[in-house]
Amino acid sequence: MQLGINLGYWGAGMDADNLAVAKEADRLGYSVCWAAEAYGSDAATVLSWVAAQTERIDVGSAIFQIPARQPAMTAMTAATLDSLSGGRFRLGLGVSGPQVSEGWYGVKFDKPLARTREYVEIVRKAMTRERLTYEGEHWTLPLPDGPGKPIKLTVHPQREHIPLYIAAIGPKNLEQTGEIADGALLIFPSADHLEETTLRHLRAGREKAGATLDGFDVCPTLPLAVGPKDGDRDVSALADTFRPYTALYVGGMGSPKQNFYNQLAQRMGYEKEAAEIQEKYLSGDKAGAAAAVPQQLIDQTTLLGSVDRIADRMTAYAAAGVTTLSLAPAGFTLDERLASLRAGTEALERAGLA
Repeated sequence: MQLGINLGYWGAGMDADNLAVAKEADRLGYSVCWAAEAYGSDAATVLSWVAAQTERIDVGSAIFQIPARQPAMTAMTAATLDSLSGGRFRLGLGVSGPQVSEGWYGVKFDKPLARTREYVEIVRKAMTRERLTYEGEHWTLPLPDGPGKPIKLTVHPQREHIPLYIAAIGPKNLEQTGEIADGALLIFPSADHLEETTLRHLRAGREKAGATLDGFDVCPTLPLAVGPKDGDRDVSALADTFRPYTALYVGGMGSPKQNFYNQLAQRMGYEKEAAEIQEKYLSGDKAGAAAAVPQQLIDQTTLLGSVDRIADRMTAYAAAGVTTLSLAPAGFTLDERLASLRAGTEALERAGLA
């Protein structure tokens, strides 16, 4: 199992620190550095900046939002980043959510699976440098009865095949991801529930494509908080630091009817708790929502405790089928975040997974 890092969203006041974290991850041999985007910083600019100041680590979009870009533009960006980074780019895609898609981009959030499939087909065709033609439900290239003509990409990507990932949570999206992508970007993964919530759906998709999970990158992101001890009180204190984060996703990422993270928590057995968190969060009681998050849910979806405890958890994730574990190192200072990165490497070595 390899390690990656996820820098999250840029512009949160830690930009200089994030670059230092990326450089340290590069030095430590982490495999990939992911950057996110929602409706603030864009991932492409961040990744170009990180790639220019690192040497070995891959840079990846987690994610480029599908409603934000035409697929040919995404192919151009992927080819450019792969060329500039010397073949170190990984393309992660996702549909975002209805509030961002329709409220920020003005793109109707309908038929997300069909849109994703067509988008991936166009991106991949464009990056082969064939003349681009496509006839689908959502895109037709060139537009009919107009001056457009089939055009091919002029930039030569560093590699013939740029790894393509899809951010997936729901069963149908996971199955399609297994069928059409090279990897899956996951959030709130529990090693205890990974088979039932995720892997069986990915495997079904791989079978549709005549393949297995061998060579398919199962890549979840987990927050990491390192403490010197493993007592109940110590782990509980570390878990408390992630209450607002978990409440935001389970309670506030989407509407009452369309919150994919809330639905995932329910599939993990937290139906009642997920409903309470969402009700409190959407009513404006964010503190109450955070307090309602079960410690067990936090502990199952983060890495908390001493290096030895984290090593045990890493072993469980590797046994469950994770191939790249992306860490989001917590800390109030840069030194604390860098220490968390080093602890991640040490834990991987202690687990015998390096």
